[in-house]
Amino acid sequence: MALSGRDLLERAQAQAAPLPPLLVEALRVAEATLQGAHGRRRSGPGDSFWQFRRYQPGDPATSIDWRQSARSDALYVRETEWAAAQTVMIWPDPSPSMQWSSRKPLPAKRDRALLLALSLAVLLVDAGERVGLLGDALAPVGGHPLLPRLAGALVAQAESPSWPVAATPPRQSRVLLLSDFLVEAEALATTLTTWAGQGVSGYLVHVIDPAEETLPYEGRVRFSGLEGEADYLATRAEALRDAYRDRFARHCEDLRAIARPLGWGIIRHRTDEPVGEALAALHRMLSGR
Repeated sequence: MALSGRDLLERAQAQAAPLPPLLVEALRVAEATLQGAHGRRRSGPGDSFWQFRRYQPGDPATSIDWRQSARSDALYVRETEWAAAQTVMIWPDPSPSMQWSSRKPLPAKRDRALLLALSLAVLLVDAGERVGLLGDALAPVGGHPLLPRLAGALVAQAESPSWPVAATPPRQSRVLLLSDFLVEAEALATTLTTWAGQGVSGYLVHVIDPAEETLPYEGRVRFSGLEGEADYLATRAEALRDAYRDRFARHCEDLRAIARPLGWGIIRHRTDEPVGEALAALHRMLSGR
């Protein structure tokens, strides 16, 4: 059964809850510990916020924060930094191949991509970032009222061919592409290179059903294309396994070879793995850790 917008949002919030807010630096370790999560005092995107560092010779005495310093044996200076909200555009692949799952109870790749996309959006919104859906469905905005709208827009996203992405992200934005990337490498490279020239950076989340990686089938098997490809009948599927696995590994390497020179991050996520693992990996990449 397909996920509803409400179900998707509830599951995404459950996945995001254990993680600290994305891209938020702690004002100080003690304060973060007291709060139970990393945070910063901010009244809105683009506002200034306080951070603390150790007092150094030459710093004016008026810059010392005595309240913070009283919590330790060291003196701390309070500084102001500029916190500009970033725009992150999300694109879960809506192509027919993403609707596939090799077996129950594994989710379809599409459902896993939606859950992961919205889980990350929860963290981004908590951190004060602007989030949008790549395309015409949802322009980038901030604030928690976005989340139900984003969940609904994700679920309602029309099925379409996976590539090329029929949209141009805002300049200097970051993009999160969640897909099985069953596309020609040249088409992907052309799009990412064009975006990089516009100051757009991002991350590829390669969503994989485990059977796509291992080809566990044996005997006589008919493979049916999901996007108009002709069926293929294998009389001994196991005889194809080694060559298939090698080809799949090369495909994964091709994706890395495209992404890395452009400064794009890439992670692989199998649908038989906990979604929280992929979310944590994205959190580390986005926060630069």
